Amino acid sequence: MALTGIQIFKLLPKTNCKECGVPTCLAFAMNLASGKAELDSCPYVSDEAREQLAEASAPPILPVELGNGVRKAAVGGETVLCRHEKTFFNATVFAAAVGSDIADADLETKLRTWNAFQYERVGLNLRPEMVAVKDVSGDKDAFAKVAKTIAETSEFNVILMTENVDVMKAGVEACGFKNPLMCAATADTIDEMGAIAKEKDLPIVVKADSPEALEPLTDKLVALGHKKVILDAGSRDVKQALEDQVAMRRSALKNGNRKLGFPTITFPCEMASSLEMETLIAGMFVAKYGSIVVLSDFTGESIFPLLLERLNIFTDPQRPMTVTEGLYPINNPDENSPILVTTNFALTYFIVSGEIEGSKVPTWLLIKDSEGLSVLTAWAAGKFSGDDVGMFVKKCGIMDKCKSTELIIPGYAAAIAGDVEEELPGWKITVGPREAAHIPAFLKSKIA
Repeated sequence: MALTGIQIFKLLPKTNCKECGVPTCLAFAMNLASGKAELDSCPYVSDEAREQLAEASAPPILPVELGNGVRKAAVGGETVLCRHEKTFFNATVFAAAVGSDIADADLETKLRTWNAFQYERVGLNLRPEMVAVKDVSGDKDAFAKVAKTIAETSEFNVILMTENVDVMKAGVEACGFKNPLMCAATADTIDEMGAIAKEKDLPIVVKADSPEALEPLTDKLVALGHKKVILDAGSRDVKQALEDQVAMRRSALKNGNRKLGFPTITFPCEMASSLEMETLIAGMFVAKYGSIVVLSDFTGESIFPLLLERLNIFTDPQRPMTVTEGLYPINNPDENSPILVTTNFALTYFIVSGEIEGSKVPTWLLIKDSEGLSVLTAWAAGKFSGDDVGMFVKKCGIMDKCKSTELIIPGYAAAIAGDVEEELPGWKITVGPREAAHIPAFLKSKIA
């Protein structure tokens, strides 16, 4: 049972050191009890107290790691109902289903096609993570063969979908090294499935007919000392499934119900007759509150918008995406190459750098820290002023690498040109294009 703030306070060192970010240990204890702080923020808590505080410091939705390798992912770990309250932490995982009776050649083709769905955006590699093997015949050898092929020949991690204990054992033996997700244990199989999950230390899905019916199942697993649990409330009706997702999240976050404080899995593949409708349903579960979404297939027109939605939902709304301040050479510039400067807002950087690369003009791109604001916003907020830009040019190292004394500033920041000139005597300050799309033509005109 979760501890109260006063109970937590009694276990803290009571130094009021402020290193946790709040003025007193009592305030930290209250934040810890309400899920607004993490125990690791206190550098002086004893090992004995840490053990006692483990439950109180755990997030309301426990985190669970899935798979191994480059597509390893974590789900859960959430602390708020709405992302604008703080942020969502662990992004929804996407899986596509294959039957255990799939032909070898068809499986090879699917894996090769699905592996190609990787998209670069703002410096991130967006891609799906898992393949679900669905038991369609009860043939444990066929099931194990497909699971083994996926685990050994692809980057994808595996969901083992069967309620047959013997089939599940075969699947676990075939791909246990990939930390597969066992899906699913029911009231009839919870003891045997739970024992396998505990022995192999694997994450496991528990399935029932309602959120309330899940509680005794999670109780059994927790009693075994196993908390790598994923919830499936059972409904394959879209409206009811959404209501269950909201009910489980609210119960864990608002009511402190640890029995439902686990990530969830959803199955749009069993709720629609077309991939287009599955995609719409999947998009709903990305926002409300599916930790794992299983589709019947991956196609570019389906997975790409879902990956973008996921990126948007799970980007911290209180912290803009940024790149590191510094000097970025593009297209192998030399000492006579042009010099551009812009802000460290990630989207600004990747658009501008992309246009420079496309121009094939060797260029030095200076990225100034603007706290993640775009050019116009940063200028208006005083984060991209002429004095600051001038001082940044002096300290960034460009003067040691380049003989050119012409600095090209963004068109939307034309007002700072005079101040930059004052800070950089002897430099020529040129106002560049307002739109990134015009940069290639502008750069080519500079070297013509």
